[in-house]
Amino acid sequence: MTGPADKGRPVNQQGLIAKRQPPDCQTNLGAGGETEPEKTGKKQKRRRVMGKSTGRERSRSASEPAGARSHSDRAQPSRQTTAPVYAALDLGTNNCRLLVARPSRRGFRVVDAFSRIIRLGEGVSNSGRLSEPAMKRTIDALQVCSKKMQRRAVRRSRLIATQACRVADNADEFIERVRDKTGLELEIIDQETEARLAVSGCASLLEPNSTGALVFDIGGGSSELIWLDLRNQQETTRNSLKDRLAAQSSISCWTSLPIGVVTISEKFGGHDVTPQIFEEMVLYVMDLLAGFEQKNQIAKQLANGNAYLLGTSGTVTTLAGIYLGLHYYDRRKVDGCWLKAIDVRDVSRVLVNMSFDKRAAQPCIGTERADLVLGGCAILEAIMRMWPCDRLRVADRGLREGILASLMAEDVPNQPRQRNRNQRNRRGR
Repeated sequence: MTGPADKGRPVNQQGLIAKRQPPDCQTNLGAGGETEPEKTGKKQKRRRVMGKSTGRERSRSASEPAGARSHSDRAQPSRQTTAPVYAALDLGTNNCRLLVARPSRRGFRVVDAFSRIIRLGEGVSNSGRLSEPAMKRTIDALQVCSKKMQRRAVRRSRLIATQACRVADNADEFIERVRDKTGLELEIIDQETEARLAVSGCASLLEPNSTGALVFDIGGGSSELIWLDLRNQQETTRNSLKDRLAAQSSISCWTSLPIGVVTISEKFGGHDVTPQIFEEMVLYVMDLLAGFEQKNQIAKQLANGNAYLLGTSGTVTTLAGIYLGLHYYDRRKVDGCWLKAIDVRDVSRVLVNMSFDKRAAQPCIGTERADLVLGGCAILEAIMRMWPCDRLRVADRGLREGILASLMAEDVPNQPRQRNRNQRNRRGR
């Protein structure tokens, strides 16, 4: 995984190869604006001095009534406080993630979010069933999500479950328990729907001058890969909601592998991983990828055009955070950044040679994910070997953003058009 270029490169305080300087990593924070927090204006700054607001919508206590508005809700202009609220929930094999947002002119603006590692699919690859402890952990997390949605007075939502529920024999029983305990209606989606939502979720990070992009999502129980042919859409910016949905028309081929960070770690082990075990992981995944490459010849298209890899998963965001030397994970610095393949391999190599405790001490990993991160690195390494490419773009966005885009785009014709504030001011003079 290393070569002559590694020699003599400086090492940072965390024991990792020091990052290269821009333009190797450039953050595109304005790509669609869909995950920006609510803006902090002058009034909010004054309230911050008084100790009442931080500019982000706060999470209410359990004693507050459902639908109550926070200080930051009241502080927003009427255009935002009257806009409908939408929610998207992604219940994966490893994580439970919620995103609550309002439509905006650039897409949507996040007003609340939640993420928790629940390991719903723990042991499913061996038993074929969701375990009782895993279901209890997940229902506890979903109860939090349900309360957040009630407090935000969510108008429309889509709550999806992926690989763990697709393969578990007792998934229907679990869905019923979730309904009884939380009132949430989970929808188990198929692999194609998951792939399409991932494309829409990260569409605003597609470069308009590129000929193609291999989008991949390394999940807990499965990994989706989608080849996008962008040759006929070079001028599309994909900033509007409908443009993001239209990005699905660029899908040339896709596949879903029954392997993710949880399943591969359960198969090979994740606590003590030697370089030899890591290599076995990589070769195992490459065998799974071979058929997709043989059928579609993606490697040639990557080599012959202005194309790149686009990763929308926790694995790539974690590696990006470590590469950037972050003392805590900061989405603003990670989402949209560019990495070189050699830099990705540098980080993976150092992590492989770390003890479990040292991996857990990394601020972008933590104890809960220290036994899973190397499985994700192995899947990513297999992807980079099968489809060599110098550039990798990191997306801290995916299924939830794709869901929000689709829900809001459906309602756009029914939403009243907002007049420009300057026009309203002129009319009032």
